[in-house]
Amino acid sequence: MKDTSIEPLRIKRRGDDGYKNISVRIREDTLSEIDKIAAETNYSRNELINLILSHGIKTIIIE
Repeated sequence: MKDTSIEPLRIKRRGDDGYKNISVRIREDTLSEIDKIAAETNYSRNELINLILSHGIKTIIIE
């Protein structure tokens, strides 16, 4: 008999969290600076790049 009092484990398929994996070419010196900032702030490289991109998108001026 199946125990119905236990809640099922619900997981989402990868990619269903609103994030997508992409591949990007980036200059070595830029990546080095990102890694330095990440180490100083205790953010992961991924978190930091997302913060920078989000800020840039919100503040960019197209002429």
